Amino acid sequence: MMTGVRRQATLWIPILCAAQTVGPGFSVGLPPGIAFRHVNSASARKHLIEAMGGGVALLDYNGDGRLDVFLVNSGAIDSGTFRRNEPRHWNRLYRQNRDASFTDVTAAAGLSGAGDGNYGMGVAAADFDNDGDPDLYVTNFGRNVLYRNDAGVFRDITEAAGVAGGGWSASAGFFDYDNDGRLDLLVTRYMDWSLRASKVCGTSIPVYCPPAEFPAVANVLYRNRGDGTFEDRSVASGIAAVKGRGLGVAFADYDSDGFTDIFVANDGMEQFLFHNNGDGTFKERAAEAGAALTGEGKAISGMGAAFADFDNDGRPDVVVTSLSRQKYALWRNAGDGLFEDATLTSGLGAASFIHSGWGVALADFDNDGWKDLLVAQGHVMDNVDQVDSSLASREAPLLAANRRGRFERRPLAAGAVAGRGLAVGDLNNDGYLDAVMGVLGGAPVVMTNKGSGSGWLTLELRGGKSNRDGVGARVAVNGQHQTGGAAGSYLSSNDKRIHFGVGAAKTLRVEIRWPSGAVQTMEDVRTNQILRVEEP
Repeated sequence: MMTGVRRQATLWIPILCAAQTVGPGFSVGLPPGIAFRHVNSASARKHLIEAMGGGVALLDYNGDGRLDVFLVNSGAIDSGTFRRNEPRHWNRLYRQNRDASFTDVTAAAGLSGAGDGNYGMGVAAADFDNDGDPDLYVTNFGRNVLYRNDAGVFRDITEAAGVAGGGWSASAGFFDYDNDGRLDLLVTRYMDWSLRASKVCGTSIPVYCPPAEFPAVANVLYRNRGDGTFEDRSVASGIAAVKGRGLGVAFADYDSDGFTDIFVANDGMEQFLFHNNGDGTFKERAAEAGAALTGEGKAISGMGAAFADFDNDGRPDVVVTSLSRQKYALWRNAGDGLFEDATLTSGLGAASFIHSGWGVALADFDNDGWKDLLVAQGHVMDNVDQVDSSLASREAPLLAANRRGRFERRPLAAGAVAGRGLAVGDLNNDGYLDAVMGVLGGAPVVMTNKGSGSGWLTLELRGGKSNRDGVGARVAVNGQHQTGGAAGSYLSSNDKRIHFGVGAAKTLRVEIRWPSGAVQTMEDVRTNQILRVEEP
C-alpha cells in the first residue's frame, strides 16, 4: 500500500513512476523498426477515396505496459475494384520493445492480409468482450473487420459478430450507450459512392469532386449483446433517422445526465450531435444546441472531432477540423444543453484559417493543466496549389498551446506532409503525451514529447460492473475533467489511459463517476505516476 494516499472502497495500484524531463515541445522522427508506407493509389481519375485514408491506433495489445502502434493501409485500385493481396497493402501492427524500438508483428498477431475488395480507412481499439485485452475494428470501403484479441493473437470474427457494415465506412468508436457494462459500436459512413459512380470535377484543372456531388448516408450503431455478437440498432435507436457525410466521431456526456452522447463531424453540411435519451434512443440536436453551423450560420467541411473540456469549466466542448478558408470550429459548452461558437474568441480561428485539418486532439501536452490542440494537416486536393497558389496539399501539423482558454500557435519541427489520422498517447510512459500521425501515401510521423518539467497523473481504469476499459467514466482531478475512452479524432484510436497535467501540484483529489453510477473519491494522490484504479 502506498503511504500518504487514502484508500476509499477500492483497490488501486500504482504501476509505474517516472522521472520528470525538461524542455517543452516534440522531437519528430520514426523509431527504429517502424517501416510503413501508406498506399493510397492516387491516379488521374481523381477517385475521392484515394485522398481520405490513413488511420492510427495506439494500444497495448499484449499487456506488457507499453503502447503498440497499428496503422491502417488503403490499397490498390485496379480495373474498377480494390486489391489488398500484396503485403505492401496490408495494415501493420508494430510491437514496442523494451528499448523503445518496434517490431513488425503483423503476421504473428494474425493480421496478415486485408481482404480483396476492401479499401482501408480507420480503426477503433477497445476491449469489447471484457476479457482484458484490446480488440480491433477496422473500417473500410467494403467489408469492415472485427478482430478479437485472444492473448495477443487476433481472430477475424466479423461475420459471427454481425458487424461487417457496408458502403464507405470512415471513423468508428466503442462506447457504452446503455450503461450495461458492454461496449457498443458507432460507425460513421461518408457517402453513397462507388468506383463506378466516381467522376472528375473541375474544368481546366481536374480536381476531386466535392462531397455534395454524392448522396448522403446514415451512420450505423451496433449494440453489444454480450455473447460476442452485436445487434444493428441504427433504425431503432434513431441514429439512422438523419443522413449525413460522417467522417470523425467523438463521445462525451455533454449535458451530465449520465448517458454518453455522440458528435459526428460531417463534411460540407451541418454537424450532428446525437443526444442520448437514456432509453436506448437518440435524437439529433445539433441545430437546437447551437453546434450544427458556425456562428456565422455556415456549414463547414467537418473532418476530425474532439469532445473535451478546453476551458476547465467541467463541461465537454467540441472542436471540429475543416478545410482552409473555413477556420476550425470550436463550440463551447455553455450548459443547459447549449453551445456557443468560440472559434474567434479562443484564437482558434486565427490559428487555423489558411489550414486544412483532419485528425485532432485536445490534450495537455505541456502538463500545465490546460488542454492544448494538435491537428494533422494537409489539403484534400493534391493539386490545390494550381487552384490557389497560397495553399498547399502538404502541411506541417498544427500545435497550439492553451493559455487559460485561448490558443496560441507553437513551433513544431515537423515537415510538410499530407496528414490524416492522429492518435495520442504516452508511448514511453514518461508522463508526457506523444502522438502518431498517419500520412496519406507516405510514412507515419511520430512526435515524441520532450517534456516540460510539470507534474502529471495517468489513470488506467478497470471496470467491474461497468465495461472493463472504463469507457464513459467521468473523471475529475483538481478541477479538471475528462471522459474515459479511446475514440475521437479522425479514423483513429487514442491511448485509453486518462492523462492529466497538474502543473506544480504535489497531491491530487481524484473523483471518478463510473458508467454504472458508482462514485469513487481518492484524496492525497501523489503526482507523477501511472495509477491503476479498479471500480468499487
